[in-house]
Amino acid sequence: MLAVLAAACGGSGGGGPAAPASIQRERLDVRYANTSNAQRLDLYLPATGDGPFPLIVWIHGGAFSGGTKALAANSSARQMVTRGFAVASLEYRLSGEALFPAGVLDLKAAIRHLRANAAVYRIAPERIGAWGSSAGGHLAAFLGVTGGVAEFDDATLGNAGQSSRVQAVVDWYGPADMLQMEPDAVAQGCPKYGGLGHDDARSPEGLWLGGKPSSIPAVAMKASPVTWVSADDPPFIIQHGGQDCTVPTNQGRRMRDALLPVLGASRVSWSEFPTDGHGGPSFSAAANLNAIAAFFDKWLR
Repeated sequence: MLAVLAAACGGSGGGGPAAPASIQRERLDVRYANTSNAQRLDLYLPATGDGPFPLIVWIHGGAFSGGTKALAANSSARQMVTRGFAVASLEYRLSGEALFPAGVLDLKAAIRHLRANAAVYRIAPERIGAWGSSAGGHLAAFLGVTGGVAEFDDATLGNAGQSSRVQAVVDWYGPADMLQMEPDAVAQGCPKYGGLGHDDARSPEGLWLGGKPSSIPAVAMKASPVTWVSADDPPFIIQHGGQDCTVPTNQGRRMRDALLPVLGASRVSWSEFPTDGHGGPSFSAAANLNAIAAFFDKWLR
């Protein structure tokens, strides 16, 4: 039987704040595969109802090299639990541990694990959305556009008979085309990222890919969501700050422009927040979170 933890019974897996009373926390530090200590997730369920609940998978950012699955009590993703969604927050192998596509293989293994255990976790296996910010936005988009790409499903990570497809994607300011990160930054008038620029082996992208992106173009293209867009992709929301020099704004436009001709305007939503940078108040504003909840309601209910 699941051990339901009430809000008063402890904090998050990373020692974070206790959950609001409207959330019952079902599972913490769940192992979804067994090749790395990073292959863990936390699962949150609504306080009322028996499910099965539609599931939103949250993927953290952190330049492919940092970040955790811990969700603050007021985080945008965890607020979705109060709207009737289950939320699974995932960790995955980062660039300091393993190169691309290891992190992608992990995330797809997590989706398969969640589907395989849907009855136990009280989630709806055919109604899973992905959402992330920055590197996590990139990875959410990657999950969306590679649902039918067998090479990114590693059977050795478990649950090989399950699908790793997702049914909806929210991409917050994620890189879309690894080869165009530096040209887009230059065109936007951004300073060299980290003093190096994006086209450097020591940049976040270089550390993730295993070299200067322009020197390994085949790998950089394989790691770019725009490469994999196809007609069976799920609906997308793409949102980007107009002043973003960490992931240049044109990266979001590139994702939009790749998807629109294939999926159509009814399945691709684009928002550019002119005064925001790499994140900002427009993303977490109540009106925007209402729109994201409505999007997930439409495609996951």
